[in-house]
Amino acid sequence: MYRMEIETINTLVSGEMYYADLRTKLLLNQNKPAIININIGTTFKGAIDDIDSIVQALEYCGYSNDKYYIHCDAALYGLIVSFIKHVITFKKPIGSISVSGHKFLGCPIPFGIQMTRKSNVNSLSNIEYIASADMTISGSRNGLAPIFLWYSLSMKGYVGLWQDSKMCIENSQYLKDQLLKEGISVMLNEFSTTVVFERPCDHKFISHWKLCYLSGIAHIVVMSGITREIIDSFLKDLMQERKK
Repeated sequence: MYRMEIETINTLVSGEMYYADLRTKLLLNQNKPAIININIGTTFKGAIDDIDSIVQALEYCGYSNDKYYIHCDAALYGLIVSFIKHVITFKKPIGSISVSGHKFLGCPIPFGIQMTRKSNVNSLSNIEYIASADMTISGSRNGLAPIFLWYSLSMKGYVGLWQDSKMCIENSQYLKDQLLKEGISVMLNEFSTTVVFERPCDHKFISHWKLCYLSGIAHIVVMSGITREIIDSFLKDLMQERKK
């Protein structure tokens, strides 16, 4: 849309940003400001980019605060890691954070919310014919979505969200440990609820358990509805499938 040049940054095996490559790309583009989109939970491996390492890379390459903008894509993990560790905070030099309402919270329609600094909000365009400040592409937003968000946050409360986050993290670790016990290659990033493991061979099994896979690996995103009983049932079926 903005006809901007894009630099893709390489990643580690874990899915986390490769910060040495970031430094290389920044040095190659020192004459230009940088807008950096970082992941707080990548889609397949659940990797979390480290804000401090990215800021250090920017400073190392001579970028002052007014020469870069950091956006944190925390669609799923924004409401999980915030209760486990302060991974994302506006005390660090970030510009914005986006979180989905339909993922961890489970709101019935897909939508996202973006939090940013007041200095950025002040630059919102005034859409004359609806007498409202807006900066979305369409110039209008769904008025029902924020009500769903408010309702979900109000019903759960701080303690409820913390309990759900803790349970998801613990159940992810449980699934990882059980897979390891059975001799299955598995990976779980720190503070992540996405368990990555070797892809089962049987397509019927994959279809039955609705597994998302990529080449030779598959993953399970452990949400608050995934109980230990469901995990044990999955493991039992997986062991039978592997014996076949």
